[in-house]
Amino acid sequence: MTYADAAPVAIALPRLPLGDPHDCTDANDELTLYQTFYDTLVKRREGAYHPHLADGWRVSDDARTWTFDIRAGVAFHDGTACDAAAVAKSLERMAREDKGYTLGSPAVWRQYLGGAEIEADGLTLTVRLTAPMADLLDVLVQGFIVAPSVFDRLDAGETSVICGTGPYRLESAADDRVTATRNPDHFADGSKNDTLVFVLEKDAEERVRMLADGRAQVANSLDPHLGAVPGATLVRFTAPVAIIYLLNSAKGPLQDGRVRRALSLAVDREALIDTVLDGAADPLHGFVSPRHYGAGSDPVPGPDVAAARALLAEAGYPDGLTLTLDCPTRLPDEAQKLTADLGAQLSAIGVTFDVRIHEDREAYAHMVRRKEIGDLCVFDSSPMSTFRVLYEKIDSRTAGAWWQGYRNEAIEALIDAGRVTTDTKARAALYRKAYAELQNDPAWLTLYNPHRAVGLRGDHPDFKMREDGVIDVADLPAFTTDTETANG
Repeated sequence: MTYADAAPVAIALPRLPLGDPHDCTDANDELTLYQTFYDTLVKRREGAYHPHLADGWRVSDDARTWTFDIRAGVAFHDGTACDAAAVAKSLERMAREDKGYTLGSPAVWRQYLGGAEIEADGLTLTVRLTAPMADLLDVLVQGFIVAPSVFDRLDAGETSVICGTGPYRLESAADDRVTATRNPDHFADGSKNDTLVFVLEKDAEERVRMLADGRAQVANSLDPHLGAVPGATLVRFTAPVAIIYLLNSAKGPLQDGRVRRALSLAVDREALIDTVLDGAADPLHGFVSPRHYGAGSDPVPGPDVAAARALLAEAGYPDGLTLTLDCPTRLPDEAQKLTADLGAQLSAIGVTFDVRIHEDREAYAHMVRRKEIGDLCVFDSSPMSTFRVLYEKIDSRTAGAWWQGYRNEAIEALIDAGRVTTDTKARAALYRKAYAELQNDPAWLTLYNPHRAVGLRGDHPDFKMREDGVIDVADLPAFTTDTETANG
């Protein structure tokens, strides 16, 4: 079958967001769309970075100056050249104060690229940072390169204006359907399907039915507990997102590291996973998932109720204490059940919760960003970058959007060392030390990484999801579809 003969491949998503690609997001549906139409300088695969729009790069010994060799002969979908000058303009736009917005946290990219000197000479791009950052590729892996010709329209709010260099070109966009056609000139040339139709379907059960009856060849965000789906392959994987409770280390009882450690010691993560998610998660033993660069491998200590009680008594709470806990109704969607079951576990050491429920999730995020939480709050941590998690969420000198008062000089010294350590293995060793230190002196109450599932029509036993849990359409197998069913 040739590309011209193939029927459209339908991809059912619970959300169909077309936003500004220079805003920061970790939402897998949104990233799936962006990676369909745009390229980045590098791609992450199996924990390492590989050339993409840049076919090579070099970094100075002090990790301040990065030089990228831009791939020759690449054009945007409107025919304009994608040279170093065009790439530089995208990075400069990412660094704007009004860009890089994510839920509750503005200007994410500006804190790394702001003030940088970005120079272009033909196909050579040089980025001179204001501070060392050996992990700059962690940012650039989400640095989508957009044609400068559409910047004005994007700035005017026309987010359906899509012009990148990616493996597919936008054919049409509506609220419930986005159609993309294969870019025959794409340098990677790995896409196996000619036309993709992204279909909005919020109901998970209906996405399964679409997969079973052939109306969809791919269905995202399925229940990992699903049994066999007729005519389809269910790919289960562990998401890198960390389900956690942020702990208020600025005031109240959780200023005391002994109290924070007592909570961590008392929790039976396996039991929580069983009661809250029916087993569909992996215990989270540190501040990042096992799939993160530089993650340690030792389990977090516990559960040990006796040791937790002893720590509370040592901290001045021999009879336990009551903690004020903020809890949203979604993201994570199991937050209320999780809070109830965690409270039941911690009652064994005399800890009780005064729970405040929040229904407006965006307002909740802003409350957390303003550092107005009680003693703790349900949250998640989603960046795949170990450095970004440390710098944005744990370093007291940065005091980032999600930082809640934690201070640890040993961690901050490791962050500083990591900034200037360009050797990959040596930097990973530094982050493993940070991982161990944060197990001993926790900034958060870490719980689990949830399981997720994606469905593919047909038999695809060798298909694997990327470590970030995002569908890369260039990785999809070639589908044999029925034209009538595919078009619905």
